[in-house]
Amino acid sequence: MKREVKIIGLSYSQSQPNAYVVVLSEVNGHRKLPIVIKSQDAQTIALRLENLKTPRPLTHDIFKSLADGYRIDCQEACIHQVLEGVFYCKIVTNNGVDDLEIETTVGDALSLALTFECSLYVTEDVLTTCGIQTDDTGQVVEDKPAKKSKKKKESVVSIEDLRRMMDDAIKNEEYEVAAELRDKITKMESEG
Repeated sequence: MKREVKIIGLSYSQSQPNAYVVVLSEVNGHRKLPIVIKSQDAQTIALRLENLKTPRPLTHDIFKSLADGYRIDCQEACIHQVLEGVFYCKIVTNNGVDDLEIETTVGDALSLALTFECSLYVTEDVLTTCGIQTDDTGQVVEDKPAKKSKKKKESVVSIEDLRRMMDDAIKNEEYEVAAELRDKITKMESEG
């Protein structure tokens, strides 16, 4: 059985250098799943989450253009297994006749799900093994929490994390990405 999830957070990893933590949350539940990803994957995910466009296409954009050109649709991305701390993921594609499952890294699965705007799933086994049960305030709990509270939508990525991603983009000579991140930082600072 698989559960639909969404990305609710992205931040710099305090425990692993040059890595980020993406936090997934059950759509109809209270479990969270933190996953460590590479900085390049974090940059792509941040751009997608913040609806930022780059002047030149990124790798996932090229993949989507090829898929669109050949009428292949990415229907879902699924984190289906975890072994020795490594998450195993797949995307499910369809060309109108056949389904094809393609194994991917967790960073690519998340990036492709955002690029194709398709559903993202995690199997019950992975959530049971690695998930964290929380209440409405985000506190870790043992029992199921009461009903959800409605909160104002906050930015998923902090200004500090965007600055780190911008520095990484500059180090990797990805100046277009760095410029987009700089513009987002400026916008977020002006909004208070």
